[in-house]
Amino acid sequence: MKRTVLASLETTDGTQCVDLFVRADGTFGFEHYRADLDGAGRWQSLNRYSHLSFVTGDEALRVAKARLPWLDPRTVWRW
Repeated sequence: MKRTVLASLETTDGTQCVDLFVRADGTFGFEHYRADLDGAGRWQSLNRYSHLSFVTGDEALRVAKARLPWLDPRTVWRW
């Protein structure tokens, strides 16, 4: 299913990020990525969370913050 990334939040050292997205059906989700070990600047999906579905972006962000401790708890949903 097609999804549109609404925000990509990265660690300060650039080794991890989380994409928050909306699917074509209007549900929201997120996925955790890590920087490719070869240093080519690519991101590798860890395929842990993209199957989760949320009614709102706020809910997706709340769960992402609960599961990814490096996310700043003060981060808010802004689009």
